[in-house]
Amino acid sequence: MAETPAVTASEAEEILANQPFSRLIGVEVGEVGYGHATLRIPLREELLQQFGTVHGGVLSYAADNALAFAGGTILGPHVLTRGFSIDFLRPSNGDHLRAYAEVINHTSRNALTRCEVFTVGDDGTEVLVAAAQGSIARIDR
Repeated sequence: MAETPAVTASEAEEILANQPFSRLIGVEVGEVGYGHATLRIPLREELLQQFGTVHGGVLSYAADNALAFAGGTILGPHVLTRGFSIDFLRPSNGDHLRAYAEVINHTSRNALTRCEVFTVGDDGTEVLVAAAQGSIARIDR
């Protein structure tokens, strides 16, 4: 029997709507389930660097938020990223980014999460462009 996520897709959309930076980036919620989450970022010129590829800060943002949402599906909506590392695997461009994160291990207060960030072309072709791992902590509110 599949467990119910502590944060649903509609709740994730509400959380992102309350984050001014997320609105600026234009992030969209994809699939959200227990222990995993997917975010989508439509690419536009403002998100590129001088060589015409996606800026590393945008890739980092995608990984950070996907890691946190994946952790939040188990730990609840009040979480923060304690830290994460990211490897940029290749220059990226395409129609949009897709960041998929999943929980690898967790306690009641912390989750270890991993994320893969892909660029997706107009034809749906995906290219893995970054990989990240992070620690997500539940905070008391």
